[in-house]
Amino acid sequence: MTNTEQTTKTERPPVITIMGHIDHGKSTLLDYIRKTNIVDKEAGGITQHLSAYEVKHIGKDEKEHKITFLDTPGHEAFSAIRERGSRVADIAVLVVSAEDGVKPQTKEALKCILEAKIPYIVAINKIDKPNADIERTKQSLAENEIYIEGYGGAVPAVPISAKTGQGVPDLLDMMLLVSEMESLTGTPTADAEGVIIESNVDTKKGISATIIIKNGTLKKGSFIIAEDSYSPVRIMEDFAGKQVEEATFSSPIRIIGWNKQPKVGTSFNIVATKKIAEEQISQFKSEPIIKKQNTKNENVIGFPIILRADRFGSMEALEHELKKLGNDKVVLEIVQSGVGAVSENDVKVAVANSNTVILGFNVKIDPGAQSLAERTGVNIQIFDIIYKLTEWLSEEISKRMPMIETEEVTGLAKIQKYFSSTKDKHIVGGKVMSGTISSGEQIKIKRRDVEIGKGKIREIQSQKVRTDSVAEGYEFGTMIESKIELAPGDFIESYKVVTKKAE
Repeated sequence: MTNTEQTTKTERPPVITIMGHIDHGKSTLLDYIRKTNIVDKEAGGITQHLSAYEVKHIGKDEKEHKITFLDTPGHEAFSAIRERGSRVADIAVLVVSAEDGVKPQTKEALKCILEAKIPYIVAINKIDKPNADIERTKQSLAENEIYIEGYGGAVPAVPISAKTGQGVPDLLDMMLLVSEMESLTGTPTADAEGVIIESNVDTKKGISATIIIKNGTLKKGSFIIAEDSYSPVRIMEDFAGKQVEEATFSSPIRIIGWNKQPKVGTSFNIVATKKIAEEQISQFKSEPIIKKQNTKNENVIGFPIILRADRFGSMEALEHELKKLGNDKVVLEIVQSGVGAVSENDVKVAVANSNTVILGFNVKIDPGAQSLAERTGVNIQIFDIIYKLTEWLSEEISKRMPMIETEEVTGLAKIQKYFSSTKDKHIVGGKVMSGTISSGEQIKIKRRDVEIGKGKIREIQSQKVRTDSVAEGYEFGTMIESKIELAPGDFIESYKVVTKKAE
């Protein structure tokens, strides 16, 4: 590196992602930090403006520092971004409740953080609650191999209350400290580079995408490229919706005017002219995250789905979660997917593909689509939280599991005496060893633990009185219909055939 290159590098604000269990206060923490009220307004705490925003914090050095926060639907979207090889976040905050400790989603979030290979801070939240126990929470972290400072590890941990704000300034200070240790820098004079973190379609403005600039400066007049999508840089908005002339590293910016929706998690770069942009995107070849499946195996049941989401980032998160569902008996088939309201065309496609369900996330249903769905019986389900959608889908998969016939053993008896036979009817005496032996049941005949044939119990008596069944420990006499001649010492195992869902 030359001296000139060294002098052009400057400190870069950190990009932070906040992750953890659904009820441990991620959105409340974000809400407190930016002093708005998104938690009450929007289910799941997902912002409908930009998927990132900046805050200014006075650090311990009494200087003002910028921090960029990602506001995503959770570890699902974070994983979707990471799968494309992008590292958008510099530091993660793992929120853990001081009441509940580590939960399954905490572990999932931690796995995403570790796979992304970024440093993280543990925020022990809800310390204002009556049942809060910070020490017990620290033990729970250690038991789950999350080793914080003072408990055998080096991961910083900060007790906070996202509701009252207690400890939140200390958490912001810790973010700046970790950022300083990571030596995050950027070159202002370079062309902007970064990651697409959101894209959507506005009926008035057209296609827009939210970007995080990881290096360089973005100026009006250039062209931005992300895989097979591009846009002239004419309309740039900051996280508050204010138009800006240029933006530099760590800033979340919305670019309006794309030729098609860029995929969330893809990297972008800048070129000078439209001609260069068109040449570059023409050379790009891509494959969808989830390939549309077509089930041909007659032993596999296809579950056709049409997906609709409010934003491309939500769609990516949904597709990432759907990969985890389905099994070798029921396979999810995504017939089509898109961003925006459920349309009449979606319903028509569902009608053409029997048993298709339309799933929507944070979208509305067009009146024409609603009317057609009611007339044709198409099932439309709308959700505003991703895990609620996947829970419903898991239940539906269970309902669609194929029915199989299985044999359930009802009783076992040992033949003690052989009395007589007429053709294929045999009169024998025995004792029930386990379960019950009942009249009319199918049986297997076993000799020296080997099945030698099958039969059926025609009549049964206990203490010379005809009965329907005999319980364990009692002796009985019975007429068995079988082509196999029974002998003392043989066992008969009664069973019934039941139909149930495959597992």
